Amino acid sequence: MSTSEPEASWSSEDRATPDSLLHSAPGSGVVPEDLVLASGRDVTPATLEWARKKLEREGPNCIERLLP
Repeated sequence: MSTSEPEASWSSEDRATPDSLLHSAPGSGVVPEDLVLASGRDVTPATLEWARKKLEREGPNCIERLLP
């Protein structure tokens, strides 16, 4: 016996966010601070340097691998 409600009875707040809204649109200018925050790290000189190097090597799309 299932205890879940039929999808039709869900409120709009219960539905999953469409995938197209979950992406950061890296073409819009990812900066090192964005990458540090997306990785869950504190913004420090060392993490900003890590992010700068990562952006140089992998480009702005690298943030997509850190976000859900």
